[in-house]
Amino acid sequence: MFEIIAIIAIVLAIGIAVILILAATKPDTLRVQRATAIKAPPEKIFPLINDFHQWGSWSPYETKDPAMKRSFSGTASGRGAVYAWDGNKNVGSGRMEILDATAPGKIVIKLDFFTPFEGHNTAEFTMLPQGDATNLTWLMHGPAAFMSKVMQVFINLDHMIGKDFEAGLANLKRLTEK
Repeated sequence: MFEIIAIIAIVLAIGIAVILILAATKPDTLRVQRATAIKAPPEKIFPLINDFHQWGSWSPYETKDPAMKRSFSGTASGRGAVYAWDGNKNVGSGRMEILDATAPGKIVIKLDFFTPFEGHNTAEFTMLPQGDATNLTWLMHGPAAFMSKVMQVFINLDHMIGKDFEAGLANLKRLTEK
């Protein structure tokens, strides 16, 4: 019996060591980026991102918890606008604040997650006119805490978050190409 327990303990220790070693090899930063071309001028897209009150019409995160509590503070839109949320396990809780809004080309947002895992990132939306279209890029980047690296051993965060970004960009495209 003691031999079986010892073997199980050794296998568990090796498994944990492998996970920790794999986590240590993950990058120190998290970076997720998606882009799309929208047949609309940046001036039509910019207000939908620059005003957190408009995010309900396009953000994929707004539909993940219908009972999510939302609060808005600071300025109505643009630099200083703040949006906080508290929801179920699908959305957790967090806060966004627009740090820079250079119309109609770029919006920079401080993005803080509190639950289910703490994280502090920057989100950037860049709108570059290209003929009769606008190239819209949604980028999120920030430090990858060790717990994030452990999660990345099991979950491809770029794929998981990227699917949401793609849905949000498709929603913005649908709204602004009308």
